[in-house]
Amino acid sequence: MPSCPALFISAPASGQGKTTITAGLARYHRRQGRRVRVFKTGPDFLDPMILARASGAPVLSLDLWMVGAAACRELLAQAAAEADLILIEGVMGLYDGTPSSADLATAFGVPVVTVISAKAMAQTFGAVAFGLARFRPEVPFHGVFANRVGSARHAQMLQEALPAGLRWTGHIASADAIELPERHLGLHQAGDIDDLDARLDRAAEALAQTPLAALPPPVEFAAQARHEPPRLLDGKHIAIARDAAFSFIYPANVTLLETLGAKVSDFSPLADEPVPDAVDAVYLPGGYPELHAQTLARNTVTADAIRAHVAAGKPIVAECGGMLYLLEQLTDTHGVTTPMLGLLPGHATMQTRLAALGMQQLDGIHGGMTGHTYHYSKLTTPLTPVLTASRPQADAPGEAVFRAGPIVATYMHAYWPSNPAFAAALFHGEVF
Repeated sequence: MPSCPALFISAPASGQGKTTITAGLARYHRRQGRRVRVFKTGPDFLDPMILARASGAPVLSLDLWMVGAAACRELLAQAAAEADLILIEGVMGLYDGTPSSADLATAFGVPVVTVISAKAMAQTFGAVAFGLARFRPEVPFHGVFANRVGSARHAQMLQEALPAGLRWTGHIASADAIELPERHLGLHQAGDIDDLDARLDRAAEALAQTPLAALPPPVEFAAQARHEPPRLLDGKHIAIARDAAFSFIYPANVTLLETLGAKVSDFSPLADEPVPDAVDAVYLPGGYPELHAQTLARNTVTADAIRAHVAAGKPIVAECGGMLYLLEQLTDTHGVTTPMLGLLPGHATMQTRLAALGMQQLDGIHGGMTGHTYHYSKLTTPLTPVLTASRPQADAPGEAVFRAGPIVATYMHAYWPSNPAFAAALFHGEVF
């Protein structure tokens, strides 16, 4: 049974600095020569980009519902067999959601440190920490860390406020040179932060002076028997749009395509690159096409190649932003309307308020495939859905799945390893 030092980094809420602390810690241990594997709880694309830059390794998702408990255990066991340290960043607050970060940490016995932003707070820090530590006694609570501390005296007050039995793992000051910038979908993409590596190095140096820098206790992860799926995509060549406009990609999805036997290539619509030669299918993932709409509209080499691909009857799988790229028009939050590829009838309008959020599942002839939705746009289309996703904890219908010729498009971001046969059917252009 593989074991590895492991730490779960959570918080009482979003915006406390979990990603900054997790990334800084990963960078610190990497600079010490250790092999660091970082995981992110729940469905997320932006935080993993930062964490991957910090750790030097791909960041995979862990979620007891979307990924599944057995698959999470297998991913952790694989990481434990090859790494010197495992870090898991939580999602939202420690107890938020069903299943929550606390559920995940408890399921695998990973000690939890909670990061609390101490700005404008003194003794109440102790009460918050006490509540998090004692709310559910079975949670393996390891300690508390103070972020955005104003002074040495402030740090002393916070530490003195902790009830007996709660471990203090240190603090860092509030520093614009360390904090990671945010935008409406969360953090900026790693490639958009010009001084990201300098920020990560500064965070690592600050954390090096704290008890949090010590290796956490080892955790044993029960190895699971690996079941390789059949090579349902053997001989297929799949091209993935990948650049600043199309970047919401689960690394596990790409790994699955390769495990199923597919050859995977990338191309950049922003760089006006054509779809690679002899491609059997195209994947247009989500991202920020609305931020690059004018460039995408001008780039005719990519547009013509995708149109020729569709004209040849070859499959395209488009999710969220990838679907918007295929529409007739896209209107941004300033009211500027830009023509898109026109391969799907309809148009989308960006708004400043969140349009949809949450876990969802698609059910077809191959069973269920899990995923999530998170978008700020609204779609108007005459197309009739061929499938509608369901929500695990609500009766309201989820996202629609549209089909137009060889195109399958939806707002839902699917986690393909949850159903390899369903994923393969998408790229074969089969009925699902």
